Parts: sequence; structure tokens; C-alpha cells
Amino acid sequence: MNEKDDEQLGAFDPNIPEEGPSAPPPGWLDCVTGYDEPKGGDTGDQLYPPPPAYNPQPENDRNASVPNVRVPQVSESVAREALLKFVGSKWSKSSKPARNLTFKELQPITMYRYRLETYTESRSSAWEMEPFTGQVVDGPQYGMSPPPWDVPVQQPQRYIDVILKVRVPHSSFVKTCHRCHGCGRTRCTHCAGRGNRRCPFCHGHGRRTTGHGRNNRAGNNRCSSCQGRGRKRCTFCHGHGHKTCPTCQGNRNLMHFIQLTITWKNHVFEFVPDRLPEFPLKKFEKVSGDAFFIDESILVYPIVGFPDQEICDASRKASQEHHSKFSPQQVPCRILQQVSYLWAYSWCPGPILILQQVSYLWAYSWCPGPILILQQVSYLWAYSWCPGPILILQQVSYLWAYSWCPGPILILQQVSYLWAYS
Repeated sequence: MNEKDDEQLGAFDPNIPEEGPSAPPPGWLDCVTGYDEPKGGDTGDQLYPPPPAYNPQPENDRNASVPNVRVPQVSESVAREALLKFVGSKWSKSSKPARNLTFKELQPITMYRYRLETYTESRSSAWEMEPFTGQVVDGPQYGMSPPPWDVPVQQPQRYIDVILKVRVPHSSFVKTCHRCHGCGRTRCTHCAGRGNRRCPFCHGHGRRTTGHGRNNRAGNNRCSSCQGRGRKRCTFCHGHGHKTCPTCQGNRNLMHFIQLTITWKNHVFEFVPDRLPEFPLKKFEKVSGDAFFIDESILVYPIVGFPDQEICDASRKASQEHHSKFSPQQVPCRILQQVSYLWAYSWCPGPILILQQVSYLWAYSWCPGPILILQQVSYLWAYSWCPGPILILQQVSYLWAYSWCPGPILILQQVSYLWAYS
């Protein structure tokens, strides 16, 4: 920074206004029929309940009957294929024992899984703005803006969560920027519009006390940071005293419009009777299969006449909860579609399948007395599969013992291995 530039610093321009609020003040925006005017400068989203014609009304005392249940059967080939797949993921050696394994008995257990999906749509609006650079303004001169639920949009694929933002037709208008009052620039708040600030090292004096001079007197030298001027160029506005308006980006005008937010959301209720606590229910989330019962409509109704009463009770509870929870009286949304599924699974419990067992023992003793155990470790991995005899693939044991004098045996190391599959 040279002296010529320093002489220009400090020139205050009263025509540059102070920076105003980022949100428009109350009454700044125009009123659009069918849309609420934000109060107190609040431009947050405002939800709109759907009209009565958009709300399906449930029919009283209506139920859904389930046809004949087709329970899948676990045959020997299916069980062997599952066993080979499991062994291949856990064992890198030969799978011949699993292929040649003889099944003496298969006792499948059937479990049911119920699922209800409710696909809803909600709409909200908020005022948005963007710098006006000469783009086309779709304002009220082209017609009246449609109500929130009459704005046409393309429906997405069902049962997938989607959020879409669209501009409401004929809701745009141009106004002077409220933040810079149409100037395109705002006064720098760090230097009060002067382009320079007081030097933080000499506090505006131009000189600094630096230790002791001659005859033990304090030295009063010129400040090397501001070159003795007492003020420095403002680093926030680069010495100009003003900044480009961050809202209109120097274009002086803003285009305001209403942005409509459409939210499609899929709400899921799932139930599996927990009759076997040892089987984790989360495993069902990874199981794929064909549902033997599917009921899809705008509104679905509880299942009746199914052999498993718990499924009927869960279906009635889920239908009542979704019909009441997603009604316009509770949540400003509408139900687009519902679908209920019913799956049947068959699986075979069995004894514990030991994949690997290892134990280690080190013991040392130099004099008559009890054995001193230094370390003992054991590992066990177990899985559950179909009934069948245990097949021992490999068993190895080692024992080393040494003794130099009468007394107890000195065991240096003992290791045993056991692999078993069923």
C-alpha cells in the first residue's frame, strides 16, 4: 500500500446505505390468493391440508379375506443347496462332506410376516428470491396462481421417498433489494464505511514502545505495521469502505416467487410373530421371497379369516393407526395408495454346528507341588442348522513332557484342535 492509496482511505460515502436484514420486512411481499402471507418476516414453509375431495374415506366394517395359504416346503435339495452355500462362505477347503451328508429327518417350521405400506403426499410453500438479471418474470399479469393442491406435477414411482420443489405459476414479481435499498452495495460494518481501521499494534498512536533506549529510557519508535499513520487498510472491504450486496449480488433488484415443496413419503409397518426367541427377527429383512397375499388400493383393510390370529390382530391395528395418523385432521397430507403383503417362511432348526474349537495350555513346575498354569485360552464358534450327525473333519493333539528329577511331570506345551461340521 503506497502513500497515494493511503490518502484516499478514510473518505466516507454517505450514499452507500448500511446493510439491512437478510429477510424481507413485514408487508414487503405481495399477497397471492390461496397462499398465506408470511408474518413478521417469516419465510418458513407453511403446510396446506388437502381439499376434502382429495381425501379417501374408509368404509366401515370392510375387511380383506386371505385366499388359500401356500406354505413353501423345504425339500432335501433346497436344504443341501443352502448348506453348501453356507459352508462355501465359511470354509475354504473341500465341501465334499456337505455334499455327501445324509439327511435323516427335516422338520420345517413356518413363520409369517405382515407388512403394510402407506404412500402419502404433503405440500408446503415458502417465499424465495433470486437476483434479477433480466430473466422472464411469470407474474400475475399472466393469470391467477393455482392453489397449492392444484399445481400440476408429475407423480413419481410409488412407495419411494421423493421431495420435489417447483415454482408456483404466476407468483413472480420484481422489487428493489431490501438489503441494499437498490444500491447494489452495502457499507462495510468493520470499518464503518471509511476503508481503514485503527492499527491494532499501536492503537492508533503511530508509535510503539519497544524496550529501553539510551540512559534506561523507554524507546518510542514509529509503528512498523502502519508506518506511523495509526490506521490500516480494512482487510474485509479491501479499503473500499463498501461490499457487494450478498443478496442481489450487485444487481439492485430481486425477483420474489413462491416455491412449492411436494413431499412423497412411504410409511411402513411390519410384524413377525416372535415365537422363537433364539431366531433373530432381523434376519427376515435379508430374506427375499414371493408374497402369497397382496392387497393394493387407495385404502386397504384388515385381514380376517387367517389361521394365525396374531397376523389378523396386527393387520387391524396397523390399518387403524395409518388411517387415523395420516388423516387431514392429524397431518396435512393425503393418502395416495396403500399395499399390504403377507409372506410365509419355512426353516429347519437343528443342533449346534461346531465350526472350530481350539484350546491351549501351558504349564510349568520345577518342584513338587501343584501345577502352575501360566496361560489357558479357548475359542468356540457355533451355528445352528438342520438336524444331523456331527461330522469330525480333523482332530489333532500334541503333548510335550519333560522331567529331570523325581516329582510331577513338567508340561511345556499342550495343544488340541477340533473341527466339526454337521
